[in-house]
Amino acid sequence: MAFYPEHQLQVDAVSGEQYRYALTNFRIAHEKVEQQRHQLEEQEKQVALLRERIALLEGSGIDDNKYTKQGGNSVDDFSIKNAASQLERLINRWAADIVRSPPAHLNEIYQAIFADLTGTYDQVPPGGSAMQVQNLLRHAMSETIHDAVINCFVVTNSTETNDQLTRIHEHLFSRDPIVACVWRRQTFSAAVESCSPQMTKRLLLEQLPATMKLLSQSGAVTPFPGLNVMESAYEFSRMLHGASSSSGGSVDAFYRSFVPEIGSTLYARQIELVKRCLRSERNETDRVGATIFPGLVKVTKAPAGAASADHIHTVVRRAQVICECALASAG
Repeated sequence: MAFYPEHQLQVDAVSGEQYRYALTNFRIAHEKVEQQRHQLEEQEKQVALLRERIALLEGSGIDDNKYTKQGGNSVDDFSIKNAASQLERLINRWAADIVRSPPAHLNEIYQAIFADLTGTYDQVPPGGSAMQVQNLLRHAMSETIHDAVINCFVVTNSTETNDQLTRIHEHLFSRDPIVACVWRRQTFSAAVESCSPQMTKRLLLEQLPATMKLLSQSGAVTPFPGLNVMESAYEFSRMLHGASSSSGGSVDAFYRSFVPEIGSTLYARQIELVKRCLRSERNETDRVGATIFPGLVKVTKAPAGAASADHIHTVVRRAQVICECALASAG
């Protein structure tokens, strides 16, 4: 056992005055830290309230979770493509059910579709097979959704009001895209959850009068599954126009659809063929036989001073198309 001399033991001691001085400074520093912590908490609360206020003004604070992907982020191009694929399958089932149990002769339906698309029975090409009628029914429904739903803001059960709201948005977007973004999201936050069957029937009769006459009984549009297709199209349109943009509000972008016309040129950047095109493989010119689902473009305002057009159109989803040679072979 080791022993140390007393002179080697050192005791650190301070006077009572120094101890009280250090304790007072420590208490003051601690109080300042607590005060700063309370200030930061209050600032965080104020920032959260400000963000909620901004979200409310932009229209994203109401039912915005309906149109968000998993994780809470704003709707993006990937989620839009998935929703479009679901709507495309629903349109295909609608057309297949009609062809499977046609309410009229397939050749009559074939002629009625072309009459609605061209405005006359004089330009109907020969045909009328089940596959041709099914693809043309998909084209007819695609044009209806394109004209009456996606490219026209369906907010109320009044077509006149919806047309007026669409024109207001076009005017706002041409002047200030950010204001148009806020206005659009606020407007769609108050949109009807579902459109009335009367309005849906009126739109179908306006777009496809001859076809709907054949597909209806006693003058009423067949309730299933045509109305379900339109209702899904309304929901798809609300998702496109009512959700917050993935750009965080710094740049406004809204979506529009396009449907390549029957007989128009096949542009690879705008269309996606669902069947092989034998003419294209032989480097021959081929044209659109039928568009079975519309394409989608994202419309943004061109930057100030840009030499290009005022609006920039970016294809988000190419139109699903069957070419003329594939449609003819189906006959």
